[in-house]
Amino acid sequence: MLNTKQRLQLVTVAVALCGSPAAYAADKISIIVGGMEKQIYLPPVLCERLGFFKEQGLDVDLVNSRAGVEAENELLAGAVQGVVGFYDHTIDLQAKGKSIVSVVQFSQAPGEVEMLSTKSAASVKGPADLKGATLGVTGLGSSTDFLTRFIVSRAGLKAGDYSLLPVGAGNTFIAAMKQDQIQAGMTTEPTVSQLVKRGEAQVLIDLRTPDKTAEALGGPYPAASFYVQSAWLDGHKDEAQKLANALVKTLHWMHDHSAAEIAEQMPKDYYVGDKALYVQGLADGKAMFTTDGRMPANGPETVLKVLQSFSKNVQGKSVDLAKTYTSAYVDAAK
Repeated sequence: MLNTKQRLQLVTVAVALCGSPAAYAADKISIIVGGMEKQIYLPPVLCERLGFFKEQGLDVDLVNSRAGVEAENELLAGAVQGVVGFYDHTIDLQAKGKSIVSVVQFSQAPGEVEMLSTKSAASVKGPADLKGATLGVTGLGSSTDFLTRFIVSRAGLKAGDYSLLPVGAGNTFIAAMKQDQIQAGMTTEPTVSQLVKRGEAQVLIDLRTPDKTAEALGGPYPAASFYVQSAWLDGHKDEAQKLANALVKTLHWMHDHSAAEIAEQMPKDYYVGDKALYVQGLADGKAMFTTDGRMPANGPETVLKVLQSFSKNVQGKSVDLAKTYTSAYVDAAK
């Protein structure tokens, strides 16, 4: 069986041979996910498991990736048709001259948590105390990078007051925390619950619910989403509508079922050996998900404000938020 890297290499070669992403067979859609085992990106995996893609006549290939920034790069290279990643990339990329649009909004809160190692807990009471610390992110240029930099800058720290270290997620994040390579770091469920249960870390900043997100970031922060290149969307409206139909149906299904019922549908290895812990983490963060795939009111404005506060790439640039997402497909979803 091919690993993720080999699969992506094959896809990239195919694109090179055919000349463009549009050369793909119309019945095959490749979507890269910035960590399929993460609960924040649960909807597309659940959609596949429930058979909703096939119900729409779609042949969808979900490809796993270590971080959102890697998924973004694969999309821009034409290796995949879509990405399941954070909405903030659409704004960041528009500032770089790229046209990316979110078609379905999965969440209204990041679902991320800034974890503090137990070893550092005695000296750190808040983000302002992270001066001199090494902070873990999934990847440089990822949404965990964006959010981490905003949180510490809001607490008064400057870029040179701390270091960022890309450590991925899951086991690599846990290992970095245990080995004191990072003193704090941003990650998601089920990693959050694993660290707390083992006594290796505690929650410093919680972004798993809309209320806590608004408190920490100043408003709703639309995060996990399905986004594509605008050029692909213009030429594949029928496929985009079918994808929206399947994904919105999944969000409705999630709303109508308990965390335990949702977990029952997921691959067993996602439990990381502790199903009860997985279910509890999902129950704690279930409020992050939208019920209909629509963009939350004032969400794009909050994300832009966050990025403008620290990102030299976005600062001073004119960003047209209306071009970073569309509600047309979720509004028409059956």
